Amino acid sequence: MEPEALKDITAILQAAISPVALLSGVGLLLLSLTNRWGRVADRARALSEQRHTAAPEEIDNLDTQTRILYRRARILRASISLAAASILFASLLIVALFLAYLFQVSVRFWLIGLFAVSFAALIPSILLLMQDAGMSLRALRLELDAHHARGAHGPPDGSP
Repeated sequence: MEPEALKDITAILQAAISPVALLSGVGLLLLSLTNRWGRVADRARALSEQRHTAAPEEIDNLDTQTRILYRRARILRASISLAAASILFASLLIVALFLAYLFQVSVRFWLIGLFAVSFAALIPSILLLMQDAGMSLRALRLELDAHHARGAHGPPDGSP
């Protein structure tokens, strides 16, 4: 291989490092999101089963928790979709880098656009994850309040 070609390939590989790092990080985010989604789905199924044997005064609370879980599942699904889109665009960016080198075509604006779109999908995905975390805390508060109302011990922080 000619030294000039080796320099070019090295430059392309160096340019691909940022999108590859992005893929790795978003992949871990995606793993976390799918785990959260699975837990939400499992908890919703458990509440659905629990509803069949619940006392009449507990049904409203179970229904409220189920509605919250359904909203969380929808939020997590959207976040997962956006994270997957971010991975898709970062992957296309890597392919575009190599194709541009292979065919000696200038695709500078495409590369910038793909990188920007990848982050444009990642940012709302993270915001949705934050929204889910807030909803999760509210659902926990409802569950603890219901537990407290049944005469059990109060919340761990000692609040009423």
